[in-house]
Amino acid sequence: MTIPAAGSTTANADAGRFLCSGTSWDGSGPRLALHLPDGQPHRQPLTPGTELRFRVLADTNGNEKFCLGSWQVNDDGVQSHTPCPGQAPAERGYQCSSCFIRDEVRGIHNSHRVDSIPGALRRYLDQPHWLYVATFADGSTKVGTAADGRKRLRLVEQGAVCARYVARAGDGLIVRVLEDAVTAVVGLQQAVRAGTKTAALTRPLAAGTLDARNAEAAESVRSMLADTGITGFRPVDEVWEPPAQFATVLDTSCELYPCDPASGEHGMVIQAVLGATALVRVDGEETLFAADLSRLKGRRLQYGPFRTAVPALQAALF
Repeated sequence: MTIPAAGSTTANADAGRFLCSGTSWDGSGPRLALHLPDGQPHRQPLTPGTELRFRVLADTNGNEKFCLGSWQVNDDGVQSHTPCPGQAPAERGYQCSSCFIRDEVRGIHNSHRVDSIPGALRRYLDQPHWLYVATFADGSTKVGTAADGRKRLRLVEQGAVCARYVARAGDGLIVRVLEDAVTAVVGLQQAVRAGTKTAALTRPLAAGTLDARNAEAAESVRSMLADTGITGFRPVDEVWEPPAQFATVLDTSCELYPCDPASGEHGMVIQAVLGATALVRVDGEETLFAADLSRLKGRRLQYGPFRTAVPALQAALF
């Protein structure tokens, strides 16, 4: 398998070994975000027909999840990433203790609940933010936020099936106050598990049903916001448009990928991607599968001629 490089193209002994930071999207589509052991970045596009063949590696001490580094905020409020110098085992979420301390944005979700905010985080928060209502394939609906520059891609990476923006706030503090108010009054959750999103894609509700559910929830939020007395935002009524390949995943019959991508050996051929879920084909099986690639986050991968061993009982069901 050919690994397209971003950054250094120098060949070295670690060329087939990567630390995976998970899936991400940009204007060209989805990709796996990868780093070589020395921290140099690589990108693995997840375009249709891509063969994703790898095994998951532990270190000599049996650690299976590793630090993804820290984030800093530039003077213009844009985040920049610093890889963990030694790709140490993760201790707190996806960070070692040193990177956890260095991270300038880790307090973002509680920034509206504390008395003081570090200057770096304040720079990031001092930009417009959007409040949205997103619905997933099983009808699960949540409220969420997105910075102005990440308005569309935030929902793409979340794996929403349909969504509406309901407010534009002057900064990241106000939008989080609004988010908490929506949860308290309307009852919308602020998170949906990645595994739930993937499983839902094997039995999605009808598109019309999902859109109606999202529209109803969004209207409830707008009505509630009008009565909050909170200032610093304006209501909006804007429909989010998903990437075209989302429809391929939703319209294709599939089953849940029969193995945990976070361990063992795997061989997948990408058909389409929705959020962090890949619609894949595996060797020797006619059935297509929905694989949760978010499970690769923080894992060390070795690329090579690997195959998915579908469990015998599961294979018999197909």
